[in-house]
Formats: sequence, C-alpha cells, structure tokens
Amino acid sequence: MEYSINKGIGKPAEFKGLKSQYLFIFAGGLLSIFVVFMIMYMIGISQTVCIGFGGTAAGILVWGTFHLNDKYGEFGLMKVQAIANHPKYIINRRRIENLFRRKRKEACR
Repeated sequence: MEYSINKGIGKPAEFKGLKSQYLFIFAGGLLSIFVVFMIMYMIGISQTVCIGFGGTAAGILVWGTFHLNDKYGEFGLMKVQAIANHPKYIINRRRIENLFRRKRKEACR
C-alpha cells in the first residue's frame, strides 16, 4: 500500500491569493450583499437598481479584501486590531511612598 503525504500541514487556508481571515471577510461580505440584494428585490425596488447595487457592492468588497490582504498580509490585520486594543497609557493612582514601601516588603521575603 502507498500512502500519500500531506505537504500542506501548517499552511494557512488560501483561495486565489486570499489568506486566513480575509477568506471569512470575503465570504461573509458576499453573503450579506446577497441577502440585502434579495431583500431589496422582494420589497419591490427596481431590478436595475438591485443589480447595480449588488455589482457595485461586490466589486468594492472584492477590491477591499484584496487590498487588505496585500497591505497587511496573513496576520497583519489581527496585529492592527491588537494594537488598537492596547491602552494608550497606564494610570497608577498609588502614592509614591506606598509604591516604594510595597517593593521593600516584597524584596525582604
């Protein structure tokens, strides 16, 4: 018996150059555009307006996800979100004397 070796272990999921979280952004965006398109059509908005909206929104979504993929790379978007969640500065409201006193107690132990 011959067994094939999977050489894709540890590699990110990729489709047409889109990697990792960009695939989820792309798929979720297309799904939401489709849902909005269907709602607009069922409400009774003109067919040309619906198709125009769907095509324009899908084009912007495709351009945007590929732009983010090129700009930030595989993990860059997560790094940008992590940096945005860091505090700008840390506030310490203890008196300076208490800070030094506490350090001395810890150093004696």
